[in-house]
Amino acid sequence: MAILIDPPQVPGHGRFWSHLVSDTSLEELHAFAASIGLSPRAFERDHYDVPDEWYGAAVAAGALPVASRDLVSRLLDAGLRVRKGTGPVGERG
Repeated sequence: MAILIDPPQVPGHGRFWSHLVSDTSLEELHAFAASIGLSPRAFERDHYDVPDEWYGAAVAAGALPVASRDLVSRLLDAGLRVRKGTGPVGERG
């Protein structure tokens, strides 16, 4: 349905970060991330970490800006949320 991005508000490594997710599939998420030039190394379990300077490009490419709590809610509703320590989506029990 949608690629979602929350505001760049998570500090780390001298910058702020957003999270980029799909509420449909990881395949959709990976394709979108590749289309805007994000490295596969930016993927973590169920999202891509996006540095603040990439936020505008992600939105311009079609990512829907949402609040962080809405992003997590949509990820949970889609069954794509992977919590730390639970492994990849295919390995959840």
